[in-house]
Amino acid sequence: MMSNSSRANNNPGEKLKGNILVVDDTPDNLRLLALMLSEQGYRVRKTLNGQMALKTVQQMLPDLILLDINMPEMNGYEVCTLLKADRLTQDIPIIFISALDDVLDKVRAFQVGGSDYIIKPFQGEEVLARIEHQLVIQRQKHQLQAEIAERQKAEQALQIYLHIVSHDLRNPVLGMAMILKNFLKNPTSASEISLPRPILERMSQSCDRQLALINSLVESQHFDIKGVILNRQSLDFGQLLHQLAAEWEPILTQHQAQLNLKIADPLPLITADSNLLWRVLENLLANALKHNTSHLTITIQVEQRDQSLHCQIQDNGVGIHPDLVELLFERYQRGKNIGKTPGLGLGLYLCRQIIEAHDGQIALLPSSEGATFAFCLPLLPVS
Repeated sequence: MMSNSSRANNNPGEKLKGNILVVDDTPDNLRLLALMLSEQGYRVRKTLNGQMALKTVQQMLPDLILLDINMPEMNGYEVCTLLKADRLTQDIPIIFISALDDVLDKVRAFQVGGSDYIIKPFQGEEVLARIEHQLVIQRQKHQLQAEIAERQKAEQALQIYLHIVSHDLRNPVLGMAMILKNFLKNPTSASEISLPRPILERMSQSCDRQLALINSLVESQHFDIKGVILNRQSLDFGQLLHQLAAEWEPILTQHQAQLNLKIADPLPLITADSNLLWRVLENLLANALKHNTSHLTITIQVEQRDQSLHCQIQDNGVGIHPDLVELLFERYQRGKNIGKTPGLGLGLYLCRQIIEAHDGQIALLPSSEGATFAFCLPLLPVS
């Protein structure tokens, strides 16, 4: 459809409510409708038959058409059918205005694409009300189309941004992290660059934190655009926890923290995405270590409750600031006690996205000491 600028009035100082084409083979009807609409601030064009109407529409698209039915050579139904078959004119609202008051006439008017139907003799107030109603619908439709186009444009830009972040930023950091780790594993190589080991360790940790921030940001945007895609498989959640504890033992030792596992026996198998649940558990462990001092005790307790698996992660640290409780799982919410390792505030947001994708729930539970997070997962049949 042509832009609004193509329908504008020739007089810039005159503010118009819309551009209306009136099609009627009775000159008196044309004059009456044109006068009434002009007085209400509409720009009006008039034609006496269907052929002239089609040519007039092509010259400048109207915002709305008032169309008579009984006209010589080409009736209103035929005019409407042709307009609706043309991609350029198919979205123009058409209000039939006719002396025909049979139900079948009205039904046919809507079948060929009419938006409304007014019976002659008409009341001016009714005509104006129905015209304004259709124009409001059109304005809302155009606004929605513009918003959709803008959203699509924003999503395309975001996809480019994600590509830049995930490749052009992550790869150099990943390369630096690998170099530093190789130096730390090979003392001879490390001595060649004349840097003390503690400095190399801090540089390596800095790279790890940057990678974690980049990964969280990419995951967050990816989940928002495409949703969380699960790779569900049969999973022994207790075994997953033991593997997690083994991999995190060096980190826990470094922080002088202790991890206790309390896993109910027997624990049923679940159908879930093990990699994403690993991310949830890692985020909760990392948060506990990041926001607390050393000598922390973390307890993970898992059991079956009715038809769900219930997991609780509790620590004896400083707890959660009351101001953050309600917004804790929202994006970019950061803790008050961020210490030396600030984040983007995406960890708990990602946890919620993953758990809810599993049809589960996650929450912060009331606790007299430290912080207690809990999530539950439905026990789905194991394939």
